[in-house]
Amino acid sequence: MNSQSQFTPWLEWLDGQQESMLAETIRLAEINSGTLNTEGVNRVRHVLEGLTQALGGTQEVIDVAPWEQVNDAGEVIHHELGKALRISKHPDAPLRVFFCGHMDTVFAVDHPFQSVRWLDDNTLNGPGVTDLKGGLLVMIRALETLERSPWAGKIGWEILFNPDEEIGSPGSAALIREAASRCDLGMIYEPSFPDGNLAGQRKGSGNFAVVCQGRAAHAGREHHLGRNAIRAMSDFVSALDDLNGQREGVTINPGYIHGGGAVNVVPDTCVFRFNIRIEQPEDEAWCFSQIEPIVAAINARDGMSLALHGGFGRKPKILTPANERLLALARECGAELNMHIEWLPTGGCCDGNNLAAAGIPNIDTLGVQGGKIHSADEYLLVDSLVPRAKLSALMLMKLAASEDIRWLKAVNRPE
Repeated sequence: MNSQSQFTPWLEWLDGQQESMLAETIRLAEINSGTLNTEGVNRVRHVLEGLTQALGGTQEVIDVAPWEQVNDAGEVIHHELGKALRISKHPDAPLRVFFCGHMDTVFAVDHPFQSVRWLDDNTLNGPGVTDLKGGLLVMIRALETLERSPWAGKIGWEILFNPDEEIGSPGSAALIREAASRCDLGMIYEPSFPDGNLAGQRKGSGNFAVVCQGRAAHAGREHHLGRNAIRAMSDFVSALDDLNGQREGVTINPGYIHGGGAVNVVPDTCVFRFNIRIEQPEDEAWCFSQIEPIVAAINARDGMSLALHGGFGRKPKILTPANERLLALARECGAELNMHIEWLPTGGCCDGNNLAAAGIPNIDTLGVQGGKIHSADEYLLVDSLVPRAKLSALMLMKLAASEDIRWLKAVNRPE
């Protein structure tokens, strides 16, 4: 017997968790945890240390590497990040599951969007209520449900609360790869689409910075001696943007440029940042094959130097047969809970890309329903908290009770 009925008594415990899940979501959202607000991110981590005590796992606070960034002066600087929290239990279980949710938000400590308010009886507006603090409570309660059930111990699990997902997880990427080497599948608590559907295939993403150095000179007296970094960078940006439309699935977005100062000085420094989204793994090599000649052409000019920084931090997430089977399990469990679930491709990235690159199937939108994330209009549909926790809990209990998990164990990981 493998129907919801044998799991129903354990799922019913979640019906009494709505108020506490909502209260803790609000509590977390009221702590500013913009990625570079390390104090705020660490405060969220401290709260999570307490909220996960009931799970009984082993907790570890882990330093992550600083974030490297090129500033407006063209200098490489390093930003300290908050610490990660890893919790693990049942390491010898036959099935290992990796859970991931980020503690940071896109809203800096000086951003005007800092408070939580009700839009109506079921809609909560606030920084991170959906991306991703509501999802953290969904994850925790789903695991508590598993641990209260007769299938506790049949799944070994590992949680990573990471501090830097909103900037591409540069510091925690190594922790995700490490976890993937120990686990069979991943469950990530990014928000679902507003209608409750899941993200399937995802594009990969690369973030880059370009520093152009020329030669300063008096704009009137010795203009001919100067080498204008803004002009050279403008040529680079134009040539780069012209690559759009030349390869299906590849988009390049010039996003930021800074250079110059006093208009009577030939500018000698210009900094530019851009993002690339790719659909297939081989697109990465194509992008470099197109960009490198543009860089070389600028560098061939007298007195000019142009340097490219950055890379593709997240590979495309391609749906494998194991990944599709895991998504089908989510749809099956959703149907038993009167939730209609499908999955759709998206151009966005998350830690699910990292897990896919490490070779383990994963679902990366198991969090709450809501919308308008990354804006001051971000909202949470409050009545999604318990149903989304039930979805994950039912998936976990079904996996724990399954007599055949060979489809997970057969996944090929990159060497």
